[in-house]
Amino acid sequence: MASGNSEPRRSLTANAVKVLIAGGFGVGKTTMVGSVSEVPPLRTEEVITAASEGVDDLTGVEKKTTTTVALDFGRITINPELILYLFGTPGQDRFWFMWDELAEGALGAVVLADTRRLDSCFAAVDFFERRGLPFVVAVNCFDNAYRYGTEEVRQALDVSMDVPLLLCDARERDSTKQVLTVLMEHVLALSDLAAALPQGR
Repeated sequence: MASGNSEPRRSLTANAVKVLIAGGFGVGKTTMVGSVSEVPPLRTEEVITAASEGVDDLTGVEKKTTTTVALDFGRITINPELILYLFGTPGQDRFWFMWDELAEGALGAVVLADTRRLDSCFAAVDFFERRGLPFVVAVNCFDNAYRYGTEEVRQALDVSMDVPLLLCDARERDSTKQVLTVLMEHVLALSDLAAALPQGR
């Protein structure tokens, strides 16, 4: 017979973690945020107009008709104690001034790469390296694009072996979740390493 005094429920406070999804123009950042977000993603896309000619490089993404002008935002609950807030950065050079603001308080980042235009993600790699912000490189495997091996991409980007690099499909929820899981594991590994190092005086 059940007791009249039931044990009170433990209240769990979820930790909210900010993660950036960065990369060049047209690499699939908006798609990645949308593929995994458990809430309708916030998007700030505008139609590309003639005013973009000579400003935005559409090489390799000639069919792209919209562009993010501020940020993308989504959310995914990893478990009852961990919620990731995803912020997709704008890719065009003229919006890079926003990156410092978006990076404030971020725990880590995904640099999304397109092998057809690898040079478009150099700026993101440099940005996170300079800030010392943990990041992973996710190569978005576009249809009809040549599939380079991860080590070929690592060499082309000159990314340290300490930085996880993996292939993904930004359209697929499970693939995006895998990228985010690898990022969280990377962040935790760096935290454990930092905690194990002797503290300087």
